[in-house]
Amino acid sequence: MAMVDLAPFGLVGMREQLWLRKNEESGDYEVCCIPFYAYGLALGDVVAKSGTGTVDGVISKSGRRALRVFFADPRPPEGSRSELCSAVDSAGLLSEWNGDRHVAIDVPDISLMQPVFDSVQKEIQNGTAFWEWSDARNFRSS
Repeated sequence: MAMVDLAPFGLVGMREQLWLRKNEESGDYEVCCIPFYAYGLALGDVVAKSGTGTVDGVISKSGRRALRVFFADPRPPEGSRSELCSAVDSAGLLSEWNGDRHVAIDVPDISLMQPVFDSVQKEIQNGTAFWEWSDARNFRSS
């Protein structure tokens, strides 16, 4: 595991914990989770880790992206989340939830995403859900 300081992304005082797998031959690390807050990172990216246990930088990109969806208060009806879960499952995508309002979705191929977009479109139009790509900004370490 390693921590990412989120201050460079406007979240001063916050950190995100990432699961990593060490490549014993090269000494670098592969991201083994879908980042919720850190920008410029995705599942499968290869990163450098400092001696203090933080991610220092990106060595190589996996070609994947992460789509993050946040359902705002008031919480959407259970159907909205179920519809999104069904769309993610039917597309064969991986996802991770943080509580019942924030999901990070692994995107290995953008062509698989239309059912996911369709499933949250009404919530986005109503202003009760927001989305962003994790690569909307480049990764930066503090």
